[in-house]
Amino acid sequence: MRALLALLLGLSLLAGLAWHFGWRLPAAWNPWAPLDVRQPPNLLTTFKLSRLRDDPALCRQALETSDLRYRAQADSPASANCPLRNVWRIEGGQARLSSSFLASCPLAVAYALFEQHGLQPVAQRVLGQRVTQVDHLGSFACRNVYHRKQGRLSQHATANALDISGFRLQDGQRIVLARDWQAGGQKADFLRQVQQVACERFSTVLGPDYNAAHHNHFHLDMGRWQICR
Repeated sequence: MRALLALLLGLSLLAGLAWHFGWRLPAAWNPWAPLDVRQPPNLLTTFKLSRLRDDPALCRQALETSDLRYRAQADSPASANCPLRNVWRIEGGQARLSSSFLASCPLAVAYALFEQHGLQPVAQRVLGQRVTQVDHLGSFACRNVYHRKQGRLSQHATANALDISGFRLQDGQRIVLARDWQAGGQKADFLRQVQQVACERFSTVLGPDYNAAHHNHFHLDMGRWQICR
């Protein structure tokens, strides 16, 4: 975190000097420029994602650079058990979805980055074809971690997490975590590489090797903790 703050300070000073002398810092390296999903992620991407949480207008600017189909959702009442703010319904992207899902802005934009710069390139590299559908188990659920009666709220309670269970390919093949994670071969290799690129875009990524509760899906969230297991 200190390294990131030092980088942001340095870039801000550089931007100030550049502005003074008439030179403009490229948007990709300007901490205050809107995040552009089309550009390859860099050291500032995490910071730019964090700025989207409480800024619907900035969020929309980022989403407009993506291939996602989306709709803004009205904020829920503050009195709700799990109130939602700055949430979007994601209806599809470069690949279809098994169903639409609710997503906080950071989750929605992280998913767009993951799909464009991670999932599809891995599919082409390992399998020689594109993913045409992403199958998932849902995002929003007003509950605690592991459905416990006591304890902290899950990231699902704020639509800040998505559980992906499998993929469908251009030639009609299906890849299912519950079946293919341990099967070996190309499909297992694909899933492991997908998990690694997901770890570059999401704060927490938990897969079948984490525990039995995740035997059939990748849990992806944009919470505080950096975990890749």
